[in-house]
Amino acid sequence: MPQFSLVLEGSEHRSELAAEGPRIDPALSDAPANDATSSGAPHDAELLDAYSEAVVGVVERVGPAVVSIGRSSRRGPAGAGSGVVFTPDGYVLTNAHVAAGAHQLELGFTDGSTCAAHLVGVDHATDLAVVRATGSILSHAAFGRSAALRVGQVVVAIGNPLGFSSTVSAGVVSALGRTMRARDGHAMEGIIQSDVALNPGNSGGPLVDSRGRVIGINTAIILGAQGISFSVPIDTATWVIGELLTTGHVRRGWLGIAGQNRPIPRDLARKLGIGHSSGVEVTGFDARGPAATSGLRAGDLVVEIDDKPVASVDDIHRALTRLKWPLTAALGLRVVRGAQVIDVAVTPAEAIHP
Repeated sequence: MPQFSLVLEGSEHRSELAAEGPRIDPALSDAPANDATSSGAPHDAELLDAYSEAVVGVVERVGPAVVSIGRSSRRGPAGAGSGVVFTPDGYVLTNAHVAAGAHQLELGFTDGSTCAAHLVGVDHATDLAVVRATGSILSHAAFGRSAALRVGQVVVAIGNPLGFSSTVSAGVVSALGRTMRARDGHAMEGIIQSDVALNPGNSGGPLVDSRGRVIGINTAIILGAQGISFSVPIDTATWVIGELLTTGHVRRGWLGIAGQNRPIPRDLARKLGIGHSSGVEVTGFDARGPAATSGLRAGDLVVEIDDKPVASVDDIHRALTRLKWPLTAALGLRVVRGAQVIDVAVTPAEAIHP
């Protein structure tokens, strides 16, 4: 299993630049010198191919909306990341691991100005957070649709890796629909894999398509790998933003059960008409949860929720995430108890937020 690393710059990082740039020996170059005075200076557009024009256009449109986010603890600086302004009144989208738990947040803009920011809300299950700037904002970025992405599509990452502000890297979408584990154990689904270069400090910065629309939020790399970067899709972020701006947190259902994945014997699955090979065994209850007073029992094997198959704990998390609040009906759980199928109704409570 690869080891994922969040791309948050640590406060202990230091960088040194060489005093001199690379030297080029003219004798090694066969290209004639460009005489701009005799031939006439060509227009910039003539020097850029279509790929370069697309990347430059993206940077010009989105770059001013990308901010650095410096975080401080009570003891001093505690790392840095990136973010993208998405409204004219100063709301900024970033990663949860960039903004959560900071004593103070400071935003840095491409023009060199800075301002304080405060945390609006955080969702660890998707590694997303929204902060709001206290000063005036001149530029903001537009969102696209990650559902329309295709493998091979050109994408651009903008951020502040290792303290180098407004750094741009370009690449392509390598794969779609990847799954990662969030810090709280939830499965982060629909993750975008690309080959753009990400480094510590890129966390929370935008992944942008060739039309200058944000289609992802950069979040992680694989330690030791090159050209493998991961971003949370903007369609997920749009839903999370709505929840955070409305309530300050993302509402998810809570049953109050402990469970583990367990295979279903093939002959039993065939006898009971179950079309998948595993379910979730209930191993315990939280006395505060709604399941404790329902008809569920320890040892029950959950195989369906509201007529949708349950093959793993992730399926239960998924069902509890897509609920519409306020709830108007109980969830229908189908469980295997012994050699029988039992239907149990449970009305989830809203998950407790720390």
